Amino acid sequence: MTWGNFGVIHLSSLLLGAAIIIGLYFALRRASVRVQLTVLGILSFSGIAAIIFNLLAWGAPLEYLPLHLCSLTAMVLPFAVMLRSRVLSNLLLLWSLGALMALVVNSAQADYEIFSLTFVFYFFPHVFEFGIPILLFALGLTKRDPRCILSTLGITFAAYTLIHFVNVWLNSYFLENNVLDRSGNVVQVNYMFSITPENPLLALFRNLIPYDFWYMMPVLPIAGIYLMLVYLPTIIRRRTPPKTRSDQ
Repeated sequence: MTWGNFGVIHLSSLLLGAAIIIGLYFALRRASVRVQLTVLGILSFSGIAAIIFNLLAWGAPLEYLPLHLCSLTAMVLPFAVMLRSRVLSNLLLLWSLGALMALVVNSAQADYEIFSLTFVFYFFPHVFEFGIPILLFALGLTKRDPRCILSTLGITFAAYTLIHFVNVWLNSYFLENNVLDRSGNVVQVNYMFSITPENPLLALFRNLIPYDFWYMMPVLPIAGIYLMLVYLPTIIRRRTPPKTRSDQ
């Protein structure tokens, strides 16, 4: 039984992911902070487990280095939970959307058998990478801070830029040294999709800006608008003066 793409099984899995996140909230909302952090901390390592699985399972570690956005989220998430870092938690409000997109836009993974380790190490880590940042805020373990908008966008741009140059260097090295994949082709990587789009949405950006690296630049203002909407209630609440007794 395969996962499929927007079929009954795929849509049911999305509902299951939502149920897991909601269930965790209700299971933990009355627990102590220590219990909340322990549970979320343990679950936050699922992404690290997935990274290790992908490095070992496919026999092609060069093509599965932890340099995609979801892998970066997986590595940051345990620190965000354990340190209750406001900067990292607010950063994950943006980065966790990558995990959601990976679950929804699953064209490349549609043939996964749902009872296989491949599916398990893809589906559940992405659910937790999306859900745990939400739970950190919902449970009051950290707070939304509009001052983190600039750090979130800056860290995201810096990570994307660095990984683009890693792509360029690795691809040049593989080509010069004739490093081949299992099919006998020269290995070429595209971490964070900085070279070519791999889904229809990014293909639209590529049509607008037909250049490597630069075609992803529209993502930044879109991310900025998204963050402003996320923080808008907090901004309004902070700017609203508290009621005085005469107002009551």
